[in-house]
Amino acid sequence: MSKQTMAEYVNQETIFGLVPVKKSERQYGFWDTLLVTSGFAIATWCYSQGALSAGYLDFPQLIIVTFAMGGLFLAIECLPVIFAVRYGIDLWVYLRAVLGVNGVKVFATVVILGNWFWYAVAANMFGSSIAQICAGFGLVIPPDVVNWISVISVIGGSLIALAGPGAIKWTSRIMVTALIAIGVIVFALCFTIVPFSDIASYKPDLASLDVDAAQAYALAAEGMVAFSFSWSTQAIVLPRLCRTERAGYWGTFAGYAVVAPFFVFIGGIMAIVMYVSTGVYVSDPTVMLATLGPSVALLSLMLVAFANIGTQAVGSYVNDLVLKAAWPKVSYRTLVWLSCIYVSVLTLSGEVTANFGQFISIAAYIQGPIIGIMFVDYIILRRRRFSLKALYFQKGHDAYRFPGGVNWVGVACILVTLAVALIFVYNPITGAIKSPLFCVFTGSGFTALLGGVLYYALTKIPSIRAVALRDRDDLEIA
Repeated sequence: MSKQTMAEYVNQETIFGLVPVKKSERQYGFWDTLLVTSGFAIATWCYSQGALSAGYLDFPQLIIVTFAMGGLFLAIECLPVIFAVRYGIDLWVYLRAVLGVNGVKVFATVVILGNWFWYAVAANMFGSSIAQICAGFGLVIPPDVVNWISVISVIGGSLIALAGPGAIKWTSRIMVTALIAIGVIVFALCFTIVPFSDIASYKPDLASLDVDAAQAYALAAEGMVAFSFSWSTQAIVLPRLCRTERAGYWGTFAGYAVVAPFFVFIGGIMAIVMYVSTGVYVSDPTVMLATLGPSVALLSLMLVAFANIGTQAVGSYVNDLVLKAAWPKVSYRTLVWLSCIYVSVLTLSGEVTANFGQFISIAAYIQGPIIGIMFVDYIILRRRRFSLKALYFQKGHDAYRFPGGVNWVGVACILVTLAVALIFVYNPITGAIKSPLFCVFTGSGFTALLGGVLYYALTKIPSIRAVALRDRDDLEIA
């Protein structure tokens, strides 16, 4: 690819990211897709998620919840990746057909404001890692200074994001490969610190949490489902860069359903080993790394620290392309810097990291109904075919033009689902379980199920179905 062509490609992908990517311009195969998605999958928030799960579950339960809820479930969730590859567009452009252009503007903005919470956690881990490294050399950094150091990772990742997907691809190749290697080392190290029998016999202290065993299991399951949901709607941005549908689907699935659960499991094992060996339950992975593995602590902490810069880079790229779909007249560069400021403020506050479990459920609640509706609309109702020209409102292609720019069928399904879930099932803000349904479906799982069922039921009404499927005479891509 010539320098001029590459420059045009990066310009299209970053500054004019709404343009469908032609197959001849795509540069990601299976391994690149896997490595870049694994940039999300093995960020340090995985360790925090694992520690959260270990606080509720014993060892066998940790295995089941981590790999079933956080792994196999994604086989279905990742199916819409196919349209991103087939049409070269991301999820939020497609959702113009489901929510309307103004509906996308509102929900995409709300979702991304919630998604950025993750990156505040990653940035705080960066600062904590640097502080732990300095402490190893006898230099104690005050907490206020650590917070400002954390912002360095936000700024560094944002600068990489401005360089475009090529820079992100090479950053991911280097950092993700290194992180996978160190993750395997840390995982093996955990089983040398305490006997496996102690890990296998570990029991969480549920009395201090004021929950019974069934509620504890359900809360851990909610954590893993929410973990998967809370960044899912940004996950279907990267596959548009894939050459084949197979590479896009399996690369995405392997990253989120195999690599991510494995690193969540590592975080859970680290928390258990920390508790068994020291009697202290700690959820900060940088503290666990520094305490449990002094022989590899420095290397581990350095990798964890600088990997969070790569995490911010990938996140900035995909999240700001989502915002680009909502606000097409705002330049990509402007969105990156606005996001940088927002994440920096969240990072400095420290509130997101302090309330980790609550914020991931809040983010997942917003996206759960969208995931359920998207699956029903794309897989069942439209049968994997829609009008690309209508998505871009080309002259004479009006299938997705709605009064006021809002498709109230899709929007109503989301709002009703959220109201029902919050009032009758589970409130992620207060942590209050309202119904036994929570122990069956989890809160986030319930929102996806109800959102999809409501949408399916409404589109069975002939007048609504006729509007929803008025694109059937405008299908040019099989």
